[in-house]
Amino acid sequence: MGRNVRKRRSPLAVRAIAASAALAIGGGGLVWANFYASAHEENSSPNTTKAATAQVATISCPDVGQKLTNVPNKARGEVDGELATLDEQITAAYQRLATTRDAQTRDASFVQNSILGPLKNNRSVIIDRIKLEISRVGGAAPGSLDGLSSCTGTPASQTNAGWGNNGGQNNGGQNNGGTASPAPSPSASASAGGQQGGGQQTGNGGQAGNGPLAADFVDITKAQANVPRKARTRAGGSTGTFTTSCGVNANKKFNTDNVIVAPGVSNGAHHLHDYVGNQSNDAFANNDTFAAAKTTCANQGDKSTYYWPVVRIQNGTQDFDQNNDGGGKEGNVGQIQQVKQAQIKFVGSTKSQVVAMPKFLRIITGDAKTTTNGLANANAHWSCTGFENKVQLTQQYPICPRGSTVVRTFAFQSCWDGVNIDSANHRTHVAFADAQGNCANGFKAIPQLTMRLVYGFRAPTLQNGQVKNAYAVDGFPEQLHKAATDHDDFINVFDDNLMTKMVNCINKGQRCK
Repeated sequence: MGRNVRKRRSPLAVRAIAASAALAIGGGGLVWANFYASAHEENSSPNTTKAATAQVATISCPDVGQKLTNVPNKARGEVDGELATLDEQITAAYQRLATTRDAQTRDASFVQNSILGPLKNNRSVIIDRIKLEISRVGGAAPGSLDGLSSCTGTPASQTNAGWGNNGGQNNGGQNNGGTASPAPSPSASASAGGQQGGGQQTGNGGQAGNGPLAADFVDITKAQANVPRKARTRAGGSTGTFTTSCGVNANKKFNTDNVIVAPGVSNGAHHLHDYVGNQSNDAFANNDTFAAAKTTCANQGDKSTYYWPVVRIQNGTQDFDQNNDGGGKEGNVGQIQQVKQAQIKFVGSTKSQVVAMPKFLRIITGDAKTTTNGLANANAHWSCTGFENKVQLTQQYPICPRGSTVVRTFAFQSCWDGVNIDSANHRTHVAFADAQGNCANGFKAIPQLTMRLVYGFRAPTLQNGQVKNAYAVDGFPEQLHKAATDHDDFINVFDDNLMTKMVNCINKGQRCK
């Protein structure tokens, strides 16, 4: 099953638009400046510092892409380019927010007049272009798009607003059709500070001033058990597994692209990805590129691409990308941590046999923008070795005890609409089974991709409401490195014979590699 070739905006065009948008709001491009350089500017008084902690911590903008569930194929390339420009605009606006703290303390209307107002105008232009691209090919843009241009500023004390009181745990997770359980709102003092590399910081915390905070961590030994009992496989279900071994990115293949969400756009992710499997994945890859590529997978019939945002230790040092887009220039700082184990396994359905995944099927699990989108699509699972069957966290990072280390796990959507290899918002063509394992709305059960990433770094420490040697997942700068923004991406490039073997193994209850 092929994919329609889409006309793509050139990266130069995208960068030109983004640069214009940045200049329009005074951002001066995407050069990252430490938030705290302005938080402690000259002539800052105690009253000024107090006011700074109450100021806007981040920018929250409606996610236009999630509203576009029915974009004609002929318009998707251009629409994806425009959506990438919206992300560029938010990044530039957040940079301006983070580097004008002194002006904000002196002028209560500064954020609205100098940042949010111009951002709304710039977003309106791009949203109008999206509507035009859709109508140009005979489609109809959702009427709700007109109301998505306005963004809001969120104070530090409200960046986790709406979280409950269960320690940031995930009761069931999205993989079983449930929803992620909320985490506690941090106290005002926790929201106002963090400590990195031994240095005192205030505001959003973190080495680059955009998270994480002490409130984003929890001692896993004190977290309440929340992992439900696994659903029992019913008669007619599929109990087999298929494991593929693709390494731990020993080749050091990194980039800040996302070919699913922003094809043809350099730095479309605004954060760095690890890659295993297919070695030709970048913003400009297509199905032919994937099919002809080399793979790190032991079984050469698996040229699929598996990629996820890197984890960094914020210990005051920098890595190779400290001066790069998507890296230090956008608040993703610290030492990149290579996974010690990357276990990739496909499992069956508790209710039915599975069918083959179509070649080049794209799946994204989780949401990189939960800080502003909410938790509807969150699917982060953080735990520690020895605790995985007891506690899985969605909205906080675990602090593991001695002898235990951090584990990230992902369970992808396991129901497919039977027709499409992708959808306009990259979600509606696949879905999670419900708690009983049923695929709804005529969707078909496919092998469910599960991934387990094990790390080996030393646990951070919490003291007096501050965190030292914090770790955090890479993300969009305005998302403040929250644990819930974790996500994972997959494009199926199994050859037909190996996919048939996988389906047969799973349906017959075998354990295959």
